[in-house]
Amino acid sequence: MKKWMFVLVLVLLVSGCNQQKELMPVSGAIEHTLVTTIVDSTGNGIGAAELTETDTGVRIRLQLKGLEPGEKAIHFHEVGKCDPPQFTTAGGHVNPAKKQHGFDNPKGYHAGDLPNLKVNKKGEVDLEITTPNVTLEKGSAKSLLDEDGSALIIHEKADDYVTDPSGNSGDRIACGIIMK
Repeated sequence: MKKWMFVLVLVLLVSGCNQQKELMPVSGAIEHTLVTTIVDSTGNGIGAAELTETDTGVRIRLQLKGLEPGEKAIHFHEVGKCDPPQFTTAGGHVNPAKKQHGFDNPKGYHAGDLPNLKVNKKGEVDLEITTPNVTLEKGSAKSLLDEDGSALIIHEKADDYVTDPSGNSGDRIACGIIMK
């Protein structure tokens, strides 16, 4: 009888431990996560961006639809304002170090510069980008969450990674406000 009771207690203990493992985060606690709706130039929602502070930077998870297929530039802009149709209220790129634009620019690049994204033939995007150049930590010089927030802007063309100030990437076609 003691043997069966011991086995039963052991099974319950192991089951309880397994359940707890499933509930615990794998890589530690996530301190900051926020989600923003991305709107097109008519103000209609075309998807969302989830931003999460991680040990390696801010991870951006984009899920969008209704875009023209092809390669597009994406940048963080300095003001959390998305007034359609041109989104000029978002200001210039996040650039606390006052560098020039473009990953291939010998004079550096903006903290708000991000790798181009590819829109598939269905007009959809589902991807993750992580950048160490910005943070969601308030009070930091490179924070996206300063007093007026910031914006995530998608442009009509690919960024050439050189031309200052915006990579010759064309009009702003989609925008999401980043504020908390």
